[in-house]
Amino acid sequence: MAETNSGTRPSMKSLILFPAIITLAVTLLRLVGELEHWSPVLFNRNAGGGAALVGIAWLPIIFGTYFALKLSSSGEGPASAGKSIGFVVVAIAVFVLGGFLAFAPQVKFPGKMLVGIVLIAASAVIPLSGWSALGKVLLAYAFAARIPVVLLMFFAMRGSWGTHYDALPPEQPVPATFGAQYIQFAVVPQLVFWIAYTVILGGLFGSVVTAIARRGKTAAQGAS
Repeated sequence: MAETNSGTRPSMKSLILFPAIITLAVTLLRLVGELEHWSPVLFNRNAGGGAALVGIAWLPIIFGTYFALKLSSSGEGPASAGKSIGFVVVAIAVFVLGGFLAFAPQVKFPGKMLVGIVLIAASAVIPLSGWSALGKVLLAYAFAARIPVVLLMFFAMRGSWGTHYDALPPEQPVPATFGAQYIQFAVVPQLVFWIAYTVILGGLFGSVVTAIARRGKTAAQGAS
């Protein structure tokens, strides 16, 4: 059974433009907050960001739901909400497995880091099998959100700005050259890990909210 396609289809650009602008604004706000040494609860400058409250990691929850509802209302919803959720669950499993193989110290075999990264990258496209329209929008949004961060990290790492954008994890070996450091700590995390994270988290919340909305609509129709 194919996805429904009635109604006016929103363009990719119209869907992600406003969320991408908001995401960029949050990124710049965080940069200013860290440079000005504002509250570390909101603007943590440690490597990885320390789960600071001001950041873009939480936005896929909001925008995944937004994208899902917009697509569903325009006839681009999933053929099966259960199938959509199921593929996201599979993606989560592959994502976790990839992270375990790549970073768990007890796992040791040649090329384990590469295998883990490939699995994480693959997890980003698995949700498309359950709801292709939402998956494609989330992929586009993920790159729109993370490419500016990659560019920002280049200058932050070059200039040693003292933000989480240039802070290197103390527990990991640091390559000798700047190029290798930039690829390892900026390009790969932002354009692999965080892309997959965005698609999976947004897909999970979007699919669950859509399933609840469908159930509520069916119940209301049955009661009428």
